[in-house]
Amino acid sequence: MHNHKKNIFIALSLPVQIILAQFLSQKSLWIEYYYSNGIYPHISKFFRILLGWIPFSVGDLIGFYLLFLLVKSIFFLIKRKFQNFLPKLVKFIAILSIIYFCFYAFWGLNYFREPLAKNLKLKQAAYTTEELISTTKQIVIELNKIHVQITKNDSLPVIVPYSQREIYNLAPNGFQELSKRYPQLTYQTSSVKSSLVSLFQSYNGTSGYLNPITGEAQVNNMIPKTGYPATTCHEMAHQIGWAAENDANFVSFLASIANKDLYFKYSGYRMAYNYCIGQVYKRDKALGKEIAKTVNKGIYKDYKATYLHWKQFKNPIEPYLKKGYNSYLKANNQSKGIQSYSYVVDLLIAYFKKKDS
Repeated sequence: MHNHKKNIFIALSLPVQIILAQFLSQKSLWIEYYYSNGIYPHISKFFRILLGWIPFSVGDLIGFYLLFLLVKSIFFLIKRKFQNFLPKLVKFIAILSIIYFCFYAFWGLNYFREPLAKNLKLKQAAYTTEELISTTKQIVIELNKIHVQITKNDSLPVIVPYSQREIYNLAPNGFQELSKRYPQLTYQTSSVKSSLVSLFQSYNGTSGYLNPITGEAQVNNMIPKTGYPATTCHEMAHQIGWAAENDANFVSFLASIANKDLYFKYSGYRMAYNYCIGQVYKRDKALGKEIAKTVNKGIYKDYKATYLHWKQFKNPIEPYLKKGYNSYLKANNQSKGIQSYSYVVDLLIAYFKKKDS
């Protein structure tokens, strides 16, 4: 009886938490000062110290266990013909309430912080086609240069010689270099791991994710190696508090190109070019084709290999999974949903304009 009363109390706290989260979503200055730059760095560092040394994903194991308990509960509920349904439902809502609290307390409030552009003093605004073209061309120059430095031949694709673990170990070096210019992007105590559900991620079309409860950066270890460094840096950007996907993409770009390792630089510029050329094609397909012709053939061989990799995992359920993720992003202050990933182009243009000034 005591446990049932406790479950009722915890379950009833869920709508209160939802209202509070909605209220805080309108208080970006509070979140920035008291949470993102206040208590969150300590929470994040604590979990990375606690779990970072463990070679496998603790968060994934917790997820498996919770899923097992859910399936087990449903099985016995059906077997016993829905006896004690109401107490079971209350317990389920209570567990959801605890997970909801942990999600926002341990990481999720970062969705409501001030934009990265403001933090880095970048003038983010609506951009012209000319600005987009200029930035894309600058990225192409850097991408081609690094590609040739690696392959010594503009027609050969890049082959990354590192294991996943080696990439995880190299990734913090970029953040270390980056922190010399942007101290607010400092990353300490690594906790990056290969996801135990990489096959599932491949079928739902995702490259990685941050476990918001355990603070572990999870990377799909089946993705092509040329995109692996930038994906790793993207998840690490989430760890240091940049929840919005476009912000995490931009931090990933900065950390990748700041890394002294050429394969990281290639991965960063490769990602940036991919987003920019996509926007160019949307505005002017003919101009997009002209720019694409200036890109080394070996780079497009790499893109083709990546396309073929993801093609093998296409399935009829993926669009519905993406719709679910799209709704999740919209519920967390990203009004454009999945499209918010491509908003990194605004930041790239602002960055190159500031760099050239």
